[in-house]
Amino acid sequence: MINNYQRRNNKVLNISKKDIKEYYSMEECMKAVQDAFRLFSQGKVEVPLRTQIKNEEGTGTYLCMPAYCQEYDASCVKVLNMFPGNVEKGLPTINAQILVMDTETGVINGSVDGTYVTQLRTGAASGVAFRLLAKRHCEIGALIGTGGQAATQLEAMLTAKELKEVRVYDLDFERAKNFAESVRKSLAKFPTEIIAVADADEAIDNADLITTVTSSTQAVFDGNKVKAGATISGVGSYQPHMQEIPVELLKRASKIYFDSQEAVLAEAGDLLVPLDKGEITKDKFTGDIGQLASNELLGRENDEEIILFETVGIAAQDLMTAKSIFTKIQEND
Repeated sequence: MINNYQRRNNKVLNISKKDIKEYYSMEECMKAVQDAFRLFSQGKVEVPLRTQIKNEEGTGTYLCMPAYCQEYDASCVKVLNMFPGNVEKGLPTINAQILVMDTETGVINGSVDGTYVTQLRTGAASGVAFRLLAKRHCEIGALIGTGGQAATQLEAMLTAKELKEVRVYDLDFERAKNFAESVRKSLAKFPTEIIAVADADEAIDNADLITTVTSSTQAVFDGNKVKAGATISGVGSYQPHMQEIPVELLKRASKIYFDSQEAVLAEAGDLLVPLDKGEITKDKFTGDIGQLASNELLGRENDEEIILFETVGIAAQDLMTAKSIFTKIQEND
């Protein structure tokens, strides 16, 4: 039982990562995130651009992300701290908590482990993109980066499409091998071969799905080597100096979708840098993926299109995910 004592005494319900993993699935999260994208694009979610404060050393970022949706009967605030260097210390790069509030009274009903929700909903965003934008038949995936976000990114990729093989790459090959060994066990329900490779271009060779989740300031693979028909999810670029997606890929892409174009163009160096240099123009941009989910935009039109989904994360994802987790656990309590 989850915090029965607290709930009987009208106190807040505190939901841990363990609780979420026991009661909630990636498939459920992908549904919640797709709802979030759809409602966000319809203007039914109040999501201010997140507040960002960087520390003086440049090693960490503090973020605050409120959100409200009347139609979903949901309100929350996420407080998140992002320190990329933590991966070298064996600590999560993201630490967060989400406060879930009653929309009628404003009473705080409880909290949800925001670190894991962030990992889960960020992975789910890629999963939604792959499900909506990828070719019907996909066989090979590539995951570049094995930090704290990587496991849920991989799980979402495997949930979205039945793949024969996923290749995993990291600058630290030993870390890539350890990650591959770990997820073979944790994701054993998927009949997919997961292998570590020592070169990023080897990882993307003939890949149908590609996820990049690094804090790199330069391209992490050769954009000219991406196969026709591939779908790419760019996850790691959340600040203007970060640029993991190669410009060549942006130029080759038939369509470029966003979780929120406004948010991406406020934060993501993947697009801000080439726009500033005149290497691409906004004519390349298709729109928000929520518009696709609402049937306002066309998706993939043929198996030759290269399609990029760029995400920095929006509070609507946290809102819908936290609300659906809260509801699911209450139902099972």
